[in-house]
Amino acid sequence: MMLKEEINRLRKEKNAVILAHYYQEGEIQDLADFVGDSLALAQWASRCDADILVMCGVHFMGETAKILCPDKKVLVPDLAAGCSLADSCPADRFAEFVREHPDHTVISYVNTSAAVKALTDVVVTSSNARQIVESFPQDTPIIFGPDRNLGNYINAVTGRQMLLWDGACHVHEQFSVERIVELKAAYPDAEVLAHPECKGAVLKLADVVGSTAALLRHAVKSDRRQFIVATESGILHEMRKQCPDKEFIPAPPNAGTCACNECNFMRLNTLEKLHACLRDESPAIEVSPDIAARALLPIERMLDISARLGL
Repeated sequence: MMLKEEINRLRKEKNAVILAHYYQEGEIQDLADFVGDSLALAQWASRCDADILVMCGVHFMGETAKILCPDKKVLVPDLAAGCSLADSCPADRFAEFVREHPDHTVISYVNTSAAVKALTDVVVTSSNARQIVESFPQDTPIIFGPDRNLGNYINAVTGRQMLLWDGACHVHEQFSVERIVELKAAYPDAEVLAHPECKGAVLKLADVVGSTAALLRHAVKSDRRQFIVATESGILHEMRKQCPDKEFIPAPPNAGTCACNECNFMRLNTLEKLHACLRDESPAIEVSPDIAARALLPIERMLDISARLGL
């Protein structure tokens, strides 16, 4: 309790706001000024008037906030909180890939480094990827990276033939089709909710495919009482808070005996590290001015298109 009180004192004293992704531990979500998915966090950062932003998420989220708010101090509780999907797309290799296809529009998922965003025409999140892709003429040649599962899903639902980078999220890659089938048999009235970063075989089992925010909204509105959830298990905290009378069953991974699927990078952030970074105003995210300037445009395009589409 004293730690939480000290965090609250420091954020008031320093005019800081705490932003948390849905995949953070529940105790961090409960302390945050705002909790959301990648799109919502970017939207919130772009209009925030605090002096300090504390991004409780992973490194690329801190970079996005810093690019949008260059005059603010952007902190992350643990700089080692990376992203397997972002790591699967090194900027030098992606630049070569883009050069090999000079006639293509480049659409990059937000789960990328600032350096990859700087090579991009427009950034997308899982909340707006389909709509942004569909905002381009059907015959537009597109490179989509780095998530092949999300790219394949968008190709399937839009009839596109985007050229995909071969990357993936280690969490969403690990869901077990066999164990989800077993859960469906055990909970025949449950809806299966799945994130589009999951493999196609998992998405075929899903009743609803969407971003974390979309899955949460569906769970709140649905008249179903049980849900099997195939995304990082941190979202279950908010689902259970908003729907205390409903049951949420985490879809398990292939390996081990764990009944849920957690991102080890997201879980590097703790209350103790959150307190320390507020106290010391460190570690801070820095992005080189050149990369930040080039990465800002595709992020702003995403926010503008999202606003125009009402997302």
